[in-house]
Amino acid sequence: MHRGIRHSSMFLTLGFLASTTPSLASQSAGSSTTDHVKKHPHRITTQARKAQHTQAATSEQLTVKGRRASVVASSATKSDTPLIDTAQSITVITRNEMDIRGVLSLNQAVRYAAGITPDLRGGIGTRYDQFLLRGFTVPTFLDGLKVQDSPTGYAVAQTDTSRLDRIEMLKGPASALYGQSSPGGLAALSSKLATDQRSYGNVTATGGMFDLYRVDSDVGGYANNDGSVRWRLYGTANGQHTQLARTGSRRFSISPTFTFGGNGPTTLTILGNYQYDPEGGTYGGVPLVGSLKRASFGYLPRNFYDGDVSFEKFNRRQGAFSYFFNHRFNDDWSFSSRGRYDDIRVINRSTYDAGYWEADGYTLPRYAYGTKEHTYNMAYDSQFKGHVRTGPLKHTLMTGFDYMWQRATETYTQGDAPSLNALHPDYHMAFPAQTVGARYLTNSHQIGIYAQDEIRWRGLVLNGSLRNDWYRSDQKEYLAGSDTRQNPSQITWRASALYHFKFGLAPYISYSTSFQPQSGFTSKDGGKTLSQANPTLGKQLEGGVKYQIPGTPILLTAAGFHIEQSNVLVAVGNLPYGIESGKVHSDGFEFEAHADVYKNLMLEAAVSVQRVHDDSTGKPLIQSGKGNASLFAFYTMPSGPLKGFGFGGGMRYTAKAYGGQADYGSVWVPQYALFDGSLRYDLSNLSPSLRGWTASASVRNLFDKHYVSNCLAYASYGQAFCYYGERRNAQASIGFSW
Repeated sequence: MHRGIRHSSMFLTLGFLASTTPSLASQSAGSSTTDHVKKHPHRITTQARKAQHTQAATSEQLTVKGRRASVVASSATKSDTPLIDTAQSITVITRNEMDIRGVLSLNQAVRYAAGITPDLRGGIGTRYDQFLLRGFTVPTFLDGLKVQDSPTGYAVAQTDTSRLDRIEMLKGPASALYGQSSPGGLAALSSKLATDQRSYGNVTATGGMFDLYRVDSDVGGYANNDGSVRWRLYGTANGQHTQLARTGSRRFSISPTFTFGGNGPTTLTILGNYQYDPEGGTYGGVPLVGSLKRASFGYLPRNFYDGDVSFEKFNRRQGAFSYFFNHRFNDDWSFSSRGRYDDIRVINRSTYDAGYWEADGYTLPRYAYGTKEHTYNMAYDSQFKGHVRTGPLKHTLMTGFDYMWQRATETYTQGDAPSLNALHPDYHMAFPAQTVGARYLTNSHQIGIYAQDEIRWRGLVLNGSLRNDWYRSDQKEYLAGSDTRQNPSQITWRASALYHFKFGLAPYISYSTSFQPQSGFTSKDGGKTLSQANPTLGKQLEGGVKYQIPGTPILLTAAGFHIEQSNVLVAVGNLPYGIESGKVHSDGFEFEAHADVYKNLMLEAAVSVQRVHDDSTGKPLIQSGKGNASLFAFYTMPSGPLKGFGFGGGMRYTAKAYGGQADYGSVWVPQYALFDGSLRYDLSNLSPSLRGWTASASVRNLFDKHYVSNCLAYASYGQAFCYYGERRNAQASIGFSW
């Protein structure tokens, strides 16, 4: 028996407005919450920014009034740094790219990045963002601060991507600047903030398949004559049926922001957000037999629903308040600080299939559960940055302190669920009353101090980072009377070297480490006394080469990597403890090519090959894929009768993925390739009276390919689940901007 959530590392029984956001260069350390036994394993600007390769003393002083370039990123160094000078793999997904592709979620946004195993819950489970990077689940940071996970798995925020300016996928261990984190890397999201424009705005209406509707509005400008006070207000109301048609999702979100200080040396930005999701679709799947493998009756249709319309419920409310403070003392030294407080409540009730059939071959046993969870989260990060010289060496120094706190409560209920006849399903059945199975209270906090030195000499760029973290967690379960505590501390570091030749080539090598707390117990005396398991440790050696065509935004990157995660807890039979002997390896090669817009062409290409191996099982890490490949191109006609008309499309290929062990042996999810398409037209080319109007359309899975996106099989439990991929999904929009 199991119940739903997002993680997949193990099985346990229980606008068209081009966004113009100022740089959010500073990012805070994060805390990766431990897995719990209840988790389901399935889980027009006034000045454009110019990114240039400059001398060390001015490399950070990039213009921040306009849209940040696609060849600049901040996630690797907590400072705006050209990608050609960054000795680590980063994929930048701009607002322009998201708009052209019609992106509606983080899952959709990352599909064209190298190293991604996408859509772990297929086209159904969209209430959480679930994908793997280099074989590992990765945390999300919003505006430089960790989006804290839930200790029991349900009250997790989801950011509507339409309120984002850009996404950066930082690949590989990053604990030296961020604290506890995944060996695979992290996703860094940046919000739309107030910009240096007197007045601007956009309203967009979208409709599409599965009854999709969206209305997005984004307005802002100066609040006073000199622009020292600026404002921006974004809001959306949207909804859509899932591809099962019996369930759907709805969302209402609003984000106001004010910036004080204009372009002066001291600025303060206040950002608020409230989001209400009265529905979140469903979170079920289908049995492996009947989806990946043929059942006695054939195959289940892609719209098969394993839940119950009357019983299903998912309601999420999330509110957040953030601040960003920056002060520039002089041309060399500055101080920045940021913080966020958020409050997340989730009421969740669900029934799901057991992953196997009864003896008749068509009756599906089901389980039912419910949860009410409430989390209070706070995150803070501050740092000093400066430039100094020691002889011919130019140093960019940074030292920082961050803090993160969480309090979470949950009441979990469980009960019986009637079985479902898959041939003649009844989705309005009577469910018996549920009983309280657990009551949790979790308190945790993390403190981190870090320092970084970036040294430049001619074309040579050296980077060293060092950090110490102290993490404390106390989880009480009142019904059983248990009290689980963790208090690890860990030192992590990173070192890298890169040489930037004048003709645009930059080879590099880097070594980085990470740590991540884990749930479970160990014993040194054969089970007489149990102690909390130590964190897992990660390390990565990466080498590669980057090439940026001088004077253009065209960037080519190639990298090879070896990641090793050690100290992984391995179960010992059915004993209540394990041994910290597990080790996971991820080895691979990645290539990416990016041109956000160059001579009216946007191009994204990626290829990755990887091998993710779990020593404790002798198999790949469950749900990890063998790699991916993708190509997306979009061209806008610059002149002629079709001036302003843009068209393009893409192909995304996902290699086979390991889905666990079924009773017949290893489960491998077949490879698949999908095609997408996009159109856009600036209607002002038809008539001057239509100035500001834009029409667009996009489609995902253009040829409506029938495929399984991922599976989870556990022979020891006799359970095996699979998830159908997203069906063809088309949408069209009309927008007006000023």
